[in-house]
Amino acid sequence: MLVVETRGRLGLITLDRPRALNALTHDMVIDLRDALRAWASDDRIAVVAIRGAGDRAFCAGGDIVAMRAAVMGGNIAAASGFFFDEYRLNSLIARYPKPYVALMDGIVLGGGVGVSAHGSHRIVTERTRIGMPETGIGFTPDVGGSWLLSRGPGELGTHLALTGQMVGAADALVAGLADVFVDSERLDELLDALERCTEADDVDAVLDSLADAAGDVGDAPLDLVQRELDAAYRGDDAAVILDRLRASAVPELQEAARTLAERSPSSLATTLAALRRAARLDSLDDALAQEYRVVLRLLDEPDFAEGVRAQLVDKDRQPRWQPPTLDDVDPDRVASFFAPLTDAERARFDTPDWSPQ
Repeated sequence: MLVVETRGRLGLITLDRPRALNALTHDMVIDLRDALRAWASDDRIAVVAIRGAGDRAFCAGGDIVAMRAAVMGGNIAAASGFFFDEYRLNSLIARYPKPYVALMDGIVLGGGVGVSAHGSHRIVTERTRIGMPETGIGFTPDVGGSWLLSRGPGELGTHLALTGQMVGAADALVAGLADVFVDSERLDELLDALERCTEADDVDAVLDSLADAAGDVGDAPLDLVQRELDAAYRGDDAAVILDRLRASAVPELQEAARTLAERSPSSLATTLAALRRAARLDSLDDALAQEYRVVLRLLDEPDFAEGVRAQLVDKDRQPRWQPPTLDDVDPDRVASFFAPLTDAERARFDTPDWSPQ
């Protein structure tokens, strides 16, 4: 499921579950972490790259169906253990001592963002479709998503977090989720060149040469309505935001309103609060610690199991959210998701508070 190899000065990792769109299992998270730790102190390795097998996806996130099954089977500790190790991996990638080149070709969702968008060199192609669709399954953008999206231009990150909209290369670059556009046909050429790199400056030179040859990535569709997005998504009240979107004459905002009306109301309120809080935090690790507390609480909420059922198990696309509307969401309950874990919760989830390693 994870292919780890060395090519010259390059350490190459391939997420190898193409039939599952290279979704991450717990074992893959551990194996990826171990490979990165070994290469960090290996002088023979100058640069690390990660890609997905096949041409459909880089990584479609974590194995959410398995997590739902664990939670419903009373083994919530299995799910909490996955997130604990996954977030430590995200932290490791963000502070990795060597160039970390992520080939974000094809679908990049949820956990796939966590193992790519925190890297030092983030590559998108004409096939890239990136998103964090967690509000559609009764969850919230995690793996450092609250940190990344709260730091995009204006309210673009808020729009992406609440709607879960998937975007292409141009919007990913504008949103700060990627750095360089390279045509997918040249990715093998990129890897060949990375084998000969000896330092970070060499990686930059390789990417500059390939990006120059890639041509114009094109306009970013969401960039064209940035002013309207900023006006609609300001503030801390998800219900007010939805009303503004519904009242807009801009087609993109009207579509966003229809999307939000289908998302979990609790997830929308929680995600908006997470973004606003993350914007005031000092580091990615602080955001990951906050996300860990929130995610463990959301595993206990009915919308997670129901959202995964509707989208990925029964696939009827008819979730029955509890509560059913934003007006019914209790703000005090949302605020409680962000509180430090209690002793009872740590015992039940079989986990300490999250911290980087």
